[in-house]
Amino acid sequence: MIHAALRRWETMLAAVLVVEFVSFSLLSPYFLDVDTLSDATFNFTERALVALPLALLIIAGEIDISVAGIIALASVAMGFAADAGAGTATLLGVGLGTGLLAGCVNGALVTFARVPSIVATIGTMTLFRGIAYAALGDRVLKSYPASFSTFGQGYFVGPVSIELALFVVFALLFAAFLHGTRYGRAIYAIGANPVATRFAGIRVDRYRFALFAVTGLAAGLAAVLLTSRLGSTRPSIAQGWELEIISIVILGGISVWGGKGSILGVVLASLVFGLVTFGLGLMNIPGIVMSIFTGALLILVVAVPALLGRR
Repeated sequence: MIHAALRRWETMLAAVLVVEFVSFSLLSPYFLDVDTLSDATFNFTERALVALPLALLIIAGEIDISVAGIIALASVAMGFAADAGAGTATLLGVGLGTGLLAGCVNGALVTFARVPSIVATIGTMTLFRGIAYAALGDRVLKSYPASFSTFGQGYFVGPVSIELALFVVFALLFAAFLHGTRYGRAIYAIGANPVATRFAGIRVDRYRFALFAVTGLAAGLAAVLLTSRLGSTRPSIAQGWELEIISIVILGGISVWGGKGSILGVVLASLVFGLVTFGLGLMNIPGIVMSIFTGALLILVVAVPALLGRR
């Protein structure tokens, strides 16, 4: 049993996390500072919040590449609402509502129009980002009320940010849902064999639509947090985040072929990704190197299990 536990993907991620922590603490004198570690959480919480429902979607055999486009669209919608004088509560509703609506669009394309999810979400990725650019151009919107900054800049208790507290709560909820309910077991079954699952009486398309909607809602929440933290809106906001979010999910051990994975793996992958990004930043490593690292990591975590499986 101990040998099997040591071979689990989550165990390897935990080991990588320990190595990262020790390495960066030795390489940078600022890394172990409590305030510095608190700031490090902002490097992954917004992406990780989207990665949680996206993990369920990929386990179900689908994918959503439009999440960063949804963040941009929701941020622009909040920017215009703020310009019109909307309060903090209204802005929160606008951000979440825009994300939910965009997720429902993706779900409808896949479940009703029968468009493959990778094709549908590549299209909506361009569509949502294009709408943001068309509506805003090269302008910057920053007429947000002072209280709006609480979401992305506030702290729950001590050095624990509101973003980190939200991530912990949602990670526990998603873990309980996926691993402890019949709905979670149905998601695994859909990813493993959707045809057999449909014959078993499970409404496959209803599950898929709901997962796309929840993923869009999470992207809307990420837009609220990111816009609140930055205090402004640009159409280029969250540019390239789709690759990083998918990298977190795949690094977490979620199978790209569906039917396998755990929320614990996604949580550990989020921490690994966040620490390496923050640690490299402390060492003044250029952003392009981080991009190369992310791309190489994504290829590695997909190729290695496939090669081991063939062996």
